[in-house]
Amino acid sequence: MYNLIRADIFKLRKSLAIRIIFVITTLCAAAMSVMAYLIPRGYVDESLSGIGFMFSDMNVTSILGAVLAGIYICGDYENKTIHDAISSGAGRGTVIVSKTVVFSAAVAFILLPYAIITGIFLGTGSEFDMGNVSLGFLNILTSGTGQSFSASGGMKLLGVSVTLIIVYMAQLSITVPLAMMLRKPVLVIAIYYGFSILTGQLAGVADRFPVFERIFGLTPFGGNYTLITLDAGAGEMIRAILVSFIFTLVMLALTNSVFRKAEIK
Repeated sequence: MYNLIRADIFKLRKSLAIRIIFVITTLCAAAMSVMAYLIPRGYVDESLSGIGFMFSDMNVTSILGAVLAGIYICGDYENKTIHDAISSGAGRGTVIVSKTVVFSAAVAFILLPYAIITGIFLGTGSEFDMGNVSLGFLNILTSGTGQSFSASGGMKLLGVSVTLIIVYMAQLSITVPLAMMLRKPVLVIAIYYGFSILTGQLAGVADRFPVFERIFGLTPFGGNYTLITLDAGAGEMIRAILVSFIFTLVMLALTNSVFRKAEIK
């Protein structure tokens, strides 16, 4: 497994696609933060906050994370990398775990600009606002307005950022079985983006039905995990990480059950 992970990491490092995605997330993170800075000062009308949300990590990750899965996993079917690994003696479970580990690392990498730029803007102590559409790092930015940013605040931001990235990694783990089953990047992207919109609507439904809210909270899409802020306690962050970890394991088990029966030609 170690050699498979090393090989995939090396391939991603040389990939032009992940560099382009990283540049896009950097530009989007900057655009999101600038809009959140301009809106409360009246330079941009609050009615345009929807445009700012388009640049937010929640929206961008739903698209580019699925694109990354399509390029990385589906692409390995096209170039026969998965076939070669299996024919060389690697077990299918080993292939699945190595792909998931590297894919999760790639998701964390493309989210780094949001964490870093959010920290830089918060460090200015300025006011930020994006109306009622704040989620993820955008929510951290807008809810952290005016807070003193000491060394302890920096460590708290680091912990919250790591927690949020793990939540995103768990959400995107759904694309692993999708990519293994469908093997078509376009289908993976379309289905996951549609699913992310659906879960956003379900979050609103969960607020009105306590039983459904508890069930939904057992997934990284519920439990208000994307609304985590600098005021979150250690218990909230640990719960978010545990739920994300267990959900990812479930996705691995699902992928294994599908991939184990799949014919590799």
